[in-house]
Amino acid sequence: MPPRLLVLSNGHGEDLIALRLVQALRRRQPQLSVAVLPLVGEGQTFAAAEAAGALRRIGPRRTLPSGGFSNQSLRGLLSDLSAGLPLLSWHQGRLVRAWGRRGDPILAVGDLLPLLLAWSGGGPYGFIGTPKSDWTWASPAPIGWGRSPLADAYHRSKGSEWDPWEWALMGLRRCRLVACRDRLTARGLRRHGIHAVAAGNPMMDGFPALPRPAWLAERRPLLLLPGSRMPEALTNLRRLLPALAPASSPIPTPPWTVLLCTGSHPSPEEIAPVLIEAGFRPVAPPIGSEAAAAWSRDSLTLLVGPGRFSTWAGWADLGLATAGTACEQLVGLGIPALSLPGAGPQFTVGFARRQSRLLGGAVEPYPTAAALGQRLAALLSDPDERQRLGRIGQRRMGPPGGSDRLAALIGARLLE
Repeated sequence: MPPRLLVLSNGHGEDLIALRLVQALRRRQPQLSVAVLPLVGEGQTFAAAEAAGALRRIGPRRTLPSGGFSNQSLRGLLSDLSAGLPLLSWHQGRLVRAWGRRGDPILAVGDLLPLLLAWSGGGPYGFIGTPKSDWTWASPAPIGWGRSPLADAYHRSKGSEWDPWEWALMGLRRCRLVACRDRLTARGLRRHGIHAVAAGNPMMDGFPALPRPAWLAERRPLLLLPGSRMPEALTNLRRLLPALAPASSPIPTPPWTVLLCTGSHPSPEEIAPVLIEAGFRPVAPPIGSEAAAAWSRDSLTLLVGPGRFSTWAGWADLGLATAGTACEQLVGLGIPALSLPGAGPQFTVGFARRQSRLLGGAVEPYPTAAALGQRLAALLSDPDERQRLGRIGQRRMGPPGGSDRLAALIGARLLE
């Protein structure tokens, strides 16, 4: 029988990391049979790999009202509970325990939920702790965005953002691997007897180093990331668009090309009414851009690119983002970003403050589109400051290659 592995992941970013790891594992062990259980949403990140036969999705899946962010508000939690979260979790737990009874290993990617489920399986498991980093309390909060002294003091007293019940699950003999997103976090866990490693961040893999194409010549590329959770993404887009032409900061020359990157949602059809409302008109996309749609307003061109993020991201001078994973990846490429938190459920004030601290200020939150637009114009005319912020983002996210290094550890500690 070929070796088998069950991978648990609980969110869009975690799904992406899990996919990168599965791809790296199968390059090393082509005979490996991989099943993935997305705990949040439909797991569309895995669809192409599943169609290619690299893995199979198993178990019940459901898109919940909070989009996987029920831990950020009581309202989100209550919405998920009423939408069937307890029954969904019960079915997922049964499946994991059935897998564990066969003695096959489990790899958990995310936070407490997949870690707890992996432990409940009863067999060997590994843990890739993706969302928590000690940088979120060791770094100062952005100026004017409030402080969290109680939370910071709590984490400082522990010496780690991870909590004692999580240490207990990571420290068991059945837990063969604990990997963190950065060295600072791994060091904090090691103080508590957890043999944590920081082998690299798979989020930074998969970005081709391509030169700017001819269709971007003599233009300022700006990346726009409204997020992927509906309907929040469209609300974010409506709030971000006014920042592209604030009255007090006219568009500088050369003109901008805004690269609007999305996933499967929002679709170009869903985006169109928002752009029309903001005064854009449809035009023909530049030859070679592979944009699904193009829009124009005065000297501003906006291209819509579903699935183009990995290609377009490296070309941008700056980003405007109300996204989680994609924003982290963008600053990891050395491109600073500005954000505009809203009502959520994901991109709230608390989320934006935490993200800015995690990334060392390489992403800066602003309270209004006008303030964001003024900072946007200032940064576009200050390449030294953009480079300084970009270097911070690169250090916080780490270099590419983490998927292969982690795959080697998973193979040695969990599969052999």
